[in-house]
Amino acid sequence: MSSEAPERTTTAPGAELAWVSTTQLAQRIRERELSAVEALEATIARIEERNPSLNALVHLAFDEARERARAADAALAAGEALGPLHGVPTAIKDLFDFKPGWPATFGGIPALRDQVIDMRTVWAQRMEEAGAILVGSTNSPVMGFRGTCDNPLFGPTRNPFDLSRNSGGSSGGGAAAVADGLLSFAEGTDAGGSIRIPAAWCNVYGFKQSFGRAPLVVRPNAFASIDPFIFEGLLTRTVADAALTLTALSGPDPRDPLSFAFHDDPIAAVRRSVRGMRIGYSPDMGGFPVDPAVAAVVEEAVRALEAAGAHVEPVEIHLPCDQRELSDLWSRVLTPLNLDTLEALKAGGIDMLGEHRDQLPPQYLRWMDEGLRATARDMAHDAHLRTKVLEAIGAVFDDHDLLVTPTLGCLPVPNAEVPGETVGPSEIEGVAVDELIGWCLTYPINFTGHPAASVPAGLAHGRYPVGLQIVGRHGADVDVLAASATLERVRPWAGAYALCEERALT
Repeated sequence: MSSEAPERTTTAPGAELAWVSTTQLAQRIRERELSAVEALEATIARIEERNPSLNALVHLAFDEARERARAADAALAAGEALGPLHGVPTAIKDLFDFKPGWPATFGGIPALRDQVIDMRTVWAQRMEEAGAILVGSTNSPVMGFRGTCDNPLFGPTRNPFDLSRNSGGSSGGGAAAVADGLLSFAEGTDAGGSIRIPAAWCNVYGFKQSFGRAPLVVRPNAFASIDPFIFEGLLTRTVADAALTLTALSGPDPRDPLSFAFHDDPIAAVRRSVRGMRIGYSPDMGGFPVDPAVAAVVEEAVRALEAAGAHVEPVEIHLPCDQRELSDLWSRVLTPLNLDTLEALKAGGIDMLGEHRDQLPPQYLRWMDEGLRATARDMAHDAHLRTKVLEAIGAVFDDHDLLVTPTLGCLPVPNAEVPGETVGPSEIEGVAVDELIGWCLTYPINFTGHPAASVPAGLAHGRYPVGLQIVGRHGADVDVLAASATLERVRPWAGAYALCEERALT
């Protein structure tokens, strides 16, 4: 089966272009087989038809996008230099991702429904510089502080494989839009797995680069992106598309002192073999409970890597404490950045911990309150514990090129009846986990900064997507891309999108 989607017989609006890859779409526009205006109008038609039932995009900027599409066609006609994503529609995430004039609700907080931040984040800037056309913003949870996608202002993003289930978060709107053929790629951001989590549940490819490869401009604290390591990254349907968009995103920025130049070739890496690679396989990331249905699908994908020529062997990861303690550590480490954001909002007249406290989830408020009481000694203790996690993960790479694990410990969860209340499981296989993040085997890699991806591994029970997490050495993004592309060739996942195409539009 080809890695491109199977042939479709539907004549729904935009369907003829819905499953074209980013790479192919950009090529067709450059070669004038298709205009940027035509590509955009097909995208708009598809969004208008399917987004109401999905709730993936929460802000639409079609008029602005149409202006940019017309300008893109004029630039092509004039023979101007074109970026690698010229004319391709995409979307940013409604969290801490901004474009001048666009609303920024920080994940569906009602008090921020009219907030506009007059700046452009790096992801938006670099995608537009590469020629992409932003059509709107995608849904996320309040402050991105959970692995599901739901909030009180917009409600949940529904999983295109089963509308009763959640898309995963925090970049759930982007992942669902890509899986449902609304967009060929979208922004994801990742502080604990927020690219990889929804990628796993929506059967798309989610790539988080090595820390430092792409800048993250945060103000007033230029160093805020290290506690934990935070990323702007990519959600695509193919590995080749992730490699292409990564080239547009990568490169240092003087506003981020922790961004650096990388001198590799992500696009060429997609054609590499994994033959001879040494892969360590941990079925539980050193102590996370995993649903047997998830484990079975992951095992098949791991065997496929071995059949492709990689040397795969089990590895033990000696984490410094129980996963329940580690999820608390993640929440504590992320708290200072959140408090900084809340303080900035208060200075601007919106007191989220006072007047609007009832608009923040109780689980989130718990950590903000604890953070206000934390001492410098507490923060040093957490840094020591995080260092031990780094050492435990790093030990795998003493003898292996890659580490593979399940991305998540469970299948997509049902959406809550009350908007904003969807969380993950509190228990898996009889083991208690934190309902916000504890079922995600992703956040330890935000402690460490290694490159990582979630690759579609297959469907459990014939319907629910499962992700395989691939982690590489620091700086070895191309190894992660090579292994991901190999899995796409030997276990292509594009055919599964037929389940999304055929879903009810209710």
